[in-house]
Amino acid sequence: MIFSAGSQAQINNGSFEQWQYDRPSNWSTIDSGITTSPVTTPVQAGQTAAAITVNTATQGNTDLRQSIAVVAGQTYDFSTWVYHTEGRVKARLYIDGYRGYSNPQLTAQWQQISYQYKASTSKNIEVGLRFYDVTGFDGSEVVYIDNYSTGNATTPPPPPPPSDCQHNSVSFTLKTDNYASETSWQLANKAGQIIKNGSGYSNNQTVTDTLCLTDDTYTFTIFDSYGDGICCSQGNGRYEFSHNGQTLISGGQFTNQEQKQFTLGNDGGNGQDPTGYYATAAGLTGLALKSELHAIIKNHNNQGYGALWSFIDQHERDRYFEKDNSVLDRYSEQPTNSDAINFVAVGDQCGSYRGEGDCYNREHSFPKSWFGGKVEPMNSDVHHIVASDGYVNAKRNSFPFGEVGSASYTSSNGSKVGSASGIGYNGTVFEPIDAFKGDFARIYFYMATRYENVIASWHNKSSYGSDVLNGTSGLVYETWVINMLKRWHQQDPVDEIERARNQAAYEYQGNRNPYVDHPEFVDLIW
Repeated sequence: MIFSAGSQAQINNGSFEQWQYDRPSNWSTIDSGITTSPVTTPVQAGQTAAAITVNTATQGNTDLRQSIAVVAGQTYDFSTWVYHTEGRVKARLYIDGYRGYSNPQLTAQWQQISYQYKASTSKNIEVGLRFYDVTGFDGSEVVYIDNYSTGNATTPPPPPPPSDCQHNSVSFTLKTDNYASETSWQLANKAGQIIKNGSGYSNNQTVTDTLCLTDDTYTFTIFDSYGDGICCSQGNGRYEFSHNGQTLISGGQFTNQEQKQFTLGNDGGNGQDPTGYYATAAGLTGLALKSELHAIIKNHNNQGYGALWSFIDQHERDRYFEKDNSVLDRYSEQPTNSDAINFVAVGDQCGSYRGEGDCYNREHSFPKSWFGGKVEPMNSDVHHIVASDGYVNAKRNSFPFGEVGSASYTSSNGSKVGSASGIGYNGTVFEPIDAFKGDFARIYFYMATRYENVIASWHNKSSYGSDVLNGTSGLVYETWVINMLKRWHQQDPVDEIERARNQAAYEYQGNRNPYVDHPEFVDLIW
């Protein structure tokens, strides 16, 4: 296939004017969960629209799709119109991955859902819709759709010239939702002066700006006049401020307004940290450094186990690989290939499961049996709890992390359970893929530090925990564990995913993982 620089992604029969035996031409349905038929009323444009009758609550059978060509580097504005009847089914855009939802509560009227897509490579992508049942679904419901289209492809403008900012160059990004007119924001300094503000945006628009800010404490306030935030019921909006590659604040899920602060300035340590969080640890090494870090991070605000679902919904999303906003599960994510499994936030929460891909749950990467079960604050500490496939999580059990020689089970992304090999341990272990090994290593260094005052007492609470912990509050782990974690830490350095999650955890519960902010601390201590 040959692509030209001016190519436009062409939706075939997006107006649903051509039909063959009650099937819209150029569109395909998946399995038998939905049926289609032409209607002349209601119609959003043209002579006919498509009536989609949803007959199943099994979402894997309810897609309407077609394949189109896109060109690398170009941006496409996809949209379609949806008309709900009973309000017990919602529609979701599929644009090379699952995107935003319609609002099923808006019945007997047309509403538009849209998504802006940037093509990373020239290729064919799948586009279309999936239909989801919601509370009250009676087993069959009609949804009308019409005018599925994409705007002209646009090539992004060249990057701005280098900034001559003599202070702190801070990047601001805002992605609006389906109702951008409801959104406004302002940024104020410590004295209360408004430094910057914004409003009057377009739906699903991505706004970027670079601000030159002096050392100070800043308060960002974002407003939504309707009261449903900018994520995730009416689109996948979000905001982010970043400095020197580190996320300062981010979010998108709130009600009428959200307010967050960040501070710019040098922490006085070996690296730059915008919060000045580690100033008292400057110059320390060894166990003295670890104890000071413990003092800094020990008093976090426990939010409870139930609140973890909300954190996952807002912050554990794939904005890095497929960028489809699905739940980012480290046990099924395939960083260099298309995922075989995708989880939809909230809707695919566990639940029971029969196999991989059924649902996602809350994985204690440092197993809770090692510290005695549902004991707080460890049981709800978001720094070591990540979204995971429920079935793979069960396979992981409470086995230590390790490196597998002979695997008894391998997940869709290559995570393994099996006999350990070459690490100085002979038991059964669970090995995550290389792309996430450093993440888990830094989580374990965090646990050794945050719970320095109690972790020595965990040594005999479980057999697997006893194999990993050495019964001290200093080095904490057995030698084989330290050697392996340090190797993982070096081979898989801190990345954007970890930095964003660390900031989100700080905003959520009030403490940070020092080894994400300062990777050099690992060698200074262990």
